[in-house]
Amino acid sequence: MNYAVNNQIVLSLEPQGPIAPYLDAYSSSLVAQGYQPHYIHQQVWLAACFSQWLKQTRVKLRGITSTHAELYLRYRYRHLRPRRGDASGLRSLIDFLCLQGAIAAQKVAVHRLTPVERCAKAYEEYLRDARALAKATIINYVPFIRDFLSDCFGSGEVTLSHLDAGDVVRFVQRQAPRLHMKRAKLMTSALRSFLNYARYRGDVTLDLAAAVPIVPNWSMTSIPRAIGSDQTRELLASIDRRTAMGRRDYAVLLLLARLGLRSGEVAFLNLDDIDWNVGRLSVSGKSGERSDLPLSPEVGKAIAAYLRRGRPQSTSRRVFLRTKAPNCGFQSACGVGSIVRHSLERAGIQAPTKGAHQFRHALACEMLRRGASLSEIGQLLGHHHPQTTKIYAKVDLKALRTLAVPWPRGVR
Repeated sequence: MNYAVNNQIVLSLEPQGPIAPYLDAYSSSLVAQGYQPHYIHQQVWLAACFSQWLKQTRVKLRGITSTHAELYLRYRYRHLRPRRGDASGLRSLIDFLCLQGAIAAQKVAVHRLTPVERCAKAYEEYLRDARALAKATIINYVPFIRDFLSDCFGSGEVTLSHLDAGDVVRFVQRQAPRLHMKRAKLMTSALRSFLNYARYRGDVTLDLAAAVPIVPNWSMTSIPRAIGSDQTRELLASIDRRTAMGRRDYAVLLLLARLGLRSGEVAFLNLDDIDWNVGRLSVSGKSGERSDLPLSPEVGKAIAAYLRRGRPQSTSRRVFLRTKAPNCGFQSACGVGSIVRHSLERAGIQAPTKGAHQFRHALACEMLRRGASLSEIGQLLGHHHPQTTKIYAKVDLKALRTLAVPWPRGVR
């Protein structure tokens, strides 16, 4: 006799065991997250089998833990062919039961930090709490410090008072040749920051930050790598806006090309950031400061088309959601970068790079050609320092020609 779960999933037998009463709600939660019917059927069937096994092993509902899921998978793999997604499916089931209050919250095994990890963690907390540095800076600095401490102390105790200038110099000499020039400079900046922190704590009495070698990194050695205006038009025209994914990608690319937003600013854009009445967009920049930008009719129509006929139903407040379940926002800026990369590949466009930042460069270069000042460009792009915008002066060939010194005795 067949048994229906949530009026959608049909099982050959009526589910039994402690989880059986929750299968309807579990199926509904998977539907709400946007999973496909075939996947939902697999997960509900897996949950029903797990529930039957729990009954046979006499495990009560409140006694279910993630350990039981691991034991069941071992039992299952001895009798059935392993199937991809079973482990993650049972983890999702356990999480669902916890949210429902059916079982106790799972205790996460506490990872014992090594001496190096403890020291690096303390430094990370100092950067975040005492210095209030941007998250991106902390993410870039801490791995370098972890490598430095591992290089000096290995798996033993970290005794910062034993550090000397030779340790610092040797580490930089070994690491710098392996890194890009800018990464090497970032590494030395992280080292100086950490050694100043160690001196501030009193663990180091000498000014070891002064011993960090200087890595050459001349300012503005290259020109911005901007995608051409013709390539941008070709790329936008190649997007199939008849599909939900196409409407999303088109709106994302327009935000990059017309407003010069960073990939992270697009990825983390919320519905509340759009003021449709006045045509304004509120964007959270790199330092967390918010800036208001005009929402042009072209960009506004593209976003509206996606929201009305492309965005999946979701409780998320993010504007742009993943096309695959679960229906949620991007976890990082990499999601927007992936849209750019795949769009360029599908269109067969050989752009200067595969990243999203080239649209930002292109907008600045176009504004410069139309007579905008560097100050106006910096204001639109959200630059906090004029030096950041000065690199675009290198693409203003017309202005640069006026500075060129005539060649002695003319040109042959």
